[in-house]
Amino acid sequence: MDINGWLKEQMVSAEAYDADALLENFLNEMEKGLNGESSSLAMIPAYVGIDGRVPIDTPVAVIDAGGTNLRIGIARFDTAGSLHLSHFSKQPMPGRDRELTAAEFYAVLVDALAPLKNEFEQIGFCFSYPATILPDYDGRLLHWTKEIKIPELVGKHIGAGLLAAMEARGITGKQIVLLNDTVAALLAGMAQGQAFNAASYIGFILGTGTNTAYVECNENIGKLDGYLGTGAQVINVESGGFAAFRRGPFDLQLDARSENPGGHVFEKTISGVYMGPLTLELLQALIPEGIFSDGGAAAFSIMKNLSTIHIDNLAADNGRDVDVLGFEAFTDADREIMKTVFAAVVERAALLTAVNIAAAVVKGGAGQDPEHPVCINIDGSTYYKTHRLAEQVQTHLKNLLGARGLHARCIQVDDAPIVGAAIAGLTTFRL
Repeated sequence: MDINGWLKEQMVSAEAYDADALLENFLNEMEKGLNGESSSLAMIPAYVGIDGRVPIDTPVAVIDAGGTNLRIGIARFDTAGSLHLSHFSKQPMPGRDRELTAAEFYAVLVDALAPLKNEFEQIGFCFSYPATILPDYDGRLLHWTKEIKIPELVGKHIGAGLLAAMEARGITGKQIVLLNDTVAALLAGMAQGQAFNAASYIGFILGTGTNTAYVECNENIGKLDGYLGTGAQVINVESGGFAAFRRGPFDLQLDARSENPGGHVFEKTISGVYMGPLTLELLQALIPEGIFSDGGAAAFSIMKNLSTIHIDNLAADNGRDVDVLGFEAFTDADREIMKTVFAAVVERAALLTAVNIAAAVVKGGAGQDPEHPVCINIDGSTYYKTHRLAEQVQTHLKNLLGARGLHARCIQVDDAPIVGAAIAGLTTFRL
């Protein structure tokens, strides 16, 4: 059996896609979103500044509500621009394992902030879920992603709800700025970008989920609801929702069984939550083809879950796959088939990721001068830890941008959501 040919037929192989056509579709969806037309990309104004000076040695509370973890603590910058963290707590993101009420969610946040109430006046809240950001720096939750289950909060103002919960505990006089994690990543990249004369900035995250933020500078920003009129606007693309591309039957099958069928379909082709399960769907579909050993076919037929981490360990041949894919039921030939299938899933993810990032570069209108590239701060464990994903993204991105005479430099900032949230909290109310 020609497995690679079969994968292409299923629209899993990167070879099944035209990168230039995908890029044009992405740009069209971005344009429609900016114009207020029906689009799979929300194109949400972020209302944070990109030119505020960060106060030195001033404490700010930071909250990072990510796809996996919730982190809360105090941050401050020293004279060298380095971030110092203290009083930090970390726990699983509430609402992943079971459904919570709004009160239960806020109680978790206030429990962590209450002992620190005398340490801060401002809060930078990195909220990694689709929210309409408002001119008062709050955000109204559009819907949950990443399997979070707190339905009472959908449609609610997240910052106002937290302030109310804090006031109920006697904590008053605080200010909150809510920002998306990709906007935080964009802000976090500014220090490095300024050092190499970056022309503009992009924040991109590929982890449990995916999203993009960029600086929109063309005339279309005047059409955005509540536009500030500063000549540039940070836009939260909500790129995980991109839907103007063809998916294969196994993508559709996986989508139908997800927590939000029909939603964030682009995310379901490239993010860490979904690549492992998609690989399992494909492997189980291959059982009737008789290409696995008897033991391997039997093992796959009863397998209920396959995490991206486990199949990636096998692909990387790092010796950490023994618990799930390394036992005796599978032969070496079985494992080679697993690697082939997962490699196709990863390369398609790499191509789609590169198209996403390239669209943000093109739409931002900067990067024509190689001396002033666009600074792209990339964050997320899936991007950096998935075997061969990052290098393939860079190859596709170089081809897409090079053909258009555009220049960009990709960087990585440690703790980007925290750094960006701290910058937003310290600068927003001083603009």
